[in-house]
Amino acid sequence: MPRFAANLSMLFAELPYLDRFSAAASAGFEAVEVLFPYEFAAKETQRALLANGLELLLINAPPPNYTGGDPGYAAVPELADRFQRDIRRVLRYAEMLKAGRIHVMAGPAKGEAARATFVKNLQEAADSAPYQQFTIEPLNSGDFPGYFLDDYNLAIEILDEVGRNNVSLQYDAYHAQLIHGDAIKVWETFGKRATHVQFAAAPSRCEPGRGPVDFDDLFAAIDESGYAGWVSAEYTPSTTRTEDSLTWMKKALQAA
Repeated sequence: MPRFAANLSMLFAELPYLDRFSAAASAGFEAVEVLFPYEFAAKETQRALLANGLELLLINAPPPNYTGGDPGYAAVPELADRFQRDIRRVLRYAEMLKAGRIHVMAGPAKGEAARATFVKNLQEAADSAPYQQFTIEPLNSGDFPGYFLDDYNLAIEILDEVGRNNVSLQYDAYHAQLIHGDAIKVWETFGKRATHVQFAAAPSRCEPGRGPVDFDDLFAAIDESGYAGWVSAEYTPSTTRTEDSLTWMKKALQAA
């Protein structure tokens, strides 16, 4: 059975940010991810992690533009200088919080210049912090119109061009289903390149149990592949209380 983690940007969102850590621990999670922790002092998140014995698996980069811009811009040529400045801030957060991975978001861009910018930014980030693991993740164009990295085949091409051992694939069953129409087939084809996994039902992005993806089969495929990392619940609960949406986890634990 996979080791399950909780995305605290989406799960337990009915609670104040710092209370989500204890709620996740009480629900049985031992690891969490936080997409954008930057509006809080890193020490606050650090204390919440330590107090609840939680491992932080992942944060996103670069920090969002709170003036209304896009949440990622690593492939946007005109923002290359800004990315190089902002990634330094991200690395400080990651070091203090012992974040296992940094998901580098490409942002909306197309064409060869965007591709070259994304590759260069990833290479420079990886080289500046060889101790840190980075990931890239294809996102579906319905939720993220114009997003550069919108296909798993393209993601593998980018990883091969980047050529750094500390840059790898992030697999998300929700996006895989919407991009390619078969999340399990995407895992079977590309999962060997993945070092982090996320999931949600598609197209609703709620907890498993709705939509075409058979999560029993998906979790079994992940197990059978030999993947040893964490599998993170990154969904918006359909229930008022996140705890009431966790029937999928209880079922998986009982079946193990």
